[in-house]
Amino acid sequence: MRLTSKGQVTIPQNIRELAGLKPYDEVEFEFRNKQIIVKPVKRTTTPAEEAIALLRGSANSKIGLTADEWLEMTRGER
Repeated sequence: MRLTSKGQVTIPQNIRELAGLKPYDEVEFEFRNKQIIVKPVKRTTTPAEEAIALLRGSANSKIGLTADEWLEMTRGER
């Protein structure tokens, strides 16, 4: 496995399957005992549910997000 110039690495498919990772899932990193640990982020809501919760109660709510922030929140980081 080789790190790219952008600091990226591909998690092998068999490891992704064992960890239950799907495309666009979020992960977090820990550095412990000179080892990098990658862990799936446990979400209690989906990005779409979070967006709906922000809008609930007002059709013309001012949520203070740019278009890019709104798209990232509803689609997830790509």
